[in-house]
Amino acid sequence: MNLILNGEPRSFAELNSLAALVDVLGLDPRKVAIELNLEIVPRSLYAQTGIKDGDRLEIVQFVGGG
Repeated sequence: MNLILNGEPRSFAELNSLAALVDVLGLDPRKVAIELNLEIVPRSLYAQTGIKDGDRLEIVQFVGGG
C-alpha cells in the first residue's frame, strides 16, 4: 500500500484502518491528530476509518514541554 504521509511517499503492508497505521508508526493515538485527504478525522473514529492506496495523510504529534 502506497500512501503520501506528511508530503512524502511511503509504502506499507496492507492496513485496514487509521488505528493500524498509528500502531505501525509507533505513535500514541491520544497524542496525534490525523487529516485524511484534507479532512480531519476524529480520534474516536480511527479504528473505523479505512485507508486505501494513494490516500494523503497529515499526522501531527503533540509534544509536551515548557
